[in-house]
Amino acid sequence: MRLRADEVELPDGTVIEQYFVRESRGFVVAFAMTPDDRIVLVRQYRYGTDAMHLELPAGMLDGDEHPQDCAARELVEETGYEAASWQLVADYYVEPVRSLAKTYVYLARDARAVRQPNLDPGETLETELAEFGDFRTMLGDGRIDTAHSLAAAYRVLEYLGRL
Repeated sequence: MRLRADEVELPDGTVIEQYFVRESRGFVVAFAMTPDDRIVLVRQYRYGTDAMHLELPAGMLDGDEHPQDCAARELVEETGYEAASWQLVADYYVEPVRSLAKTYVYLARDARAVRQPNLDPGETLETELAEFGDFRTMLGDGRIDTAHSLAAAYRVLEYLGRL
């Protein structure tokens, strides 16, 4: 990810001398379901808030990596789970005011724990499983409080007809 400063002329002629833009290919969010219909979550420390957050597994695209490959890599690295099937459910812009980056949301079915997580340096997280009813409650009561997880969750729940 890079940060650049552009000089921008708006449609009305206004010139902004330093308009900061984040360069990134984007990231993926994995909505992984186990064979017994539970959702794989991570409780992860986030430096920006200096707090733990309950989230769906997610991560940045590396180089020319395909988003589905990234989703599978992040799921196994963060949780130790692998999934039998993957389906792109949604893609959308994260913050079009400052970036061209997109979020790719994948539904992973039949996810099973196959190994221990392989965390990146600086990652502090724990894997948790949630029943669908509990998961929907977490979305509404603020236990899941990150925008990328909220948006991805509602898109997948709508896709599955399980809102």
